[in-house]
Amino acid sequence: MALHRPNPPPNRNGVGASCVVLPAGPWALLIDFLPQRFPGVSTDTWLQRLHAGDVIDDQGRVLGPDAPYCAGLRLYYFRALATEPHIPFEATILWQDDHLLVVDKPHFLPVMPSGKYLQETVLIRLKNALGLEALSPIHRIDRDTAGLVLFSKQVASRGAYQELFRTRQVDKTYECIAPWNPDLPWPLKRESRMAPSAHFMQQAEVDGAPNALTHITPIEVLDALARYALKPVTGQRHQLRVHMAALGLPIVDDGIYPVLTPEGIADYDRPLQLLAKSIAFTDPLTGEARRFESHKKLRGLAEVQCQTTA
Repeated sequence: MALHRPNPPPNRNGVGASCVVLPAGPWALLIDFLPQRFPGVSTDTWLQRLHAGDVIDDQGRVLGPDAPYCAGLRLYYFRALATEPHIPFEATILWQDDHLLVVDKPHFLPVMPSGKYLQETVLIRLKNALGLEALSPIHRIDRDTAGLVLFSKQVASRGAYQELFRTRQVDKTYECIAPWNPDLPWPLKRESRMAPSAHFMQQAEVDGAPNALTHITPIEVLDALARYALKPVTGQRHQLRVHMAALGLPIVDDGIYPVLTPEGIADYDRPLQLLAKSIAFTDPLTGEARRFESHKKLRGLAEVQCQTTA
């Protein structure tokens, strides 16, 4: 018996469809289920999507407001945002071949659609500009962080590059600006266990076997500030920000660590002073040594010092 393969609809404006498989349950109509499964999306919004043809099954059938509920059905739907804040910065393509694309990302621009960002992301902007529906990030950096991001252009070769990150065969170096403490045993390594914190925006160090390791080296010091080279061995969410804050050296202009500030309009004059500076690895397809370096720079220590004391 042949296995049924999922058949997602084509991208729309660079955005792929989200997917849900309908579980067994008491719902008579699809519209009865969707607001319960996704409580953050109102019934009116789901009705608008159903009227607009934005909900489709895996046979390509467009489902309307009166569509019956059918357990086991694979459902595709397209997200849309009524208002999306424009981010006035662009990512730069540094290098590409048939399989890989290397991008220099600015501060404030998300890599992937999430929350209130959809079109205003590196991925969707690149898909729309280049016409590459299969484009996908091999790894990610925070929206607040600037610097290098690698994208896969082909599904067939994607796993080979993902394996490099999974098996820690990629040498990554970040730079940050943070307070200086001459009493710490430099250079040092921070090794700890990280887990989600009480607030979904934050991670925290907790008791238990370490799952996060970062090597930290000061490369420039000016009075109370320093520029550091950070080399993460692991890739936990917010790892560098958590490790620096745990050392009592929170990265300059970090609005999440150690204290979460209310989300509001981004202050484009005060970006997080964290940069994904360089990345190096052996290309799994060609055997060639690859090394890429961001063209972006953090602020000078003197400038940051003046800003923080103003």
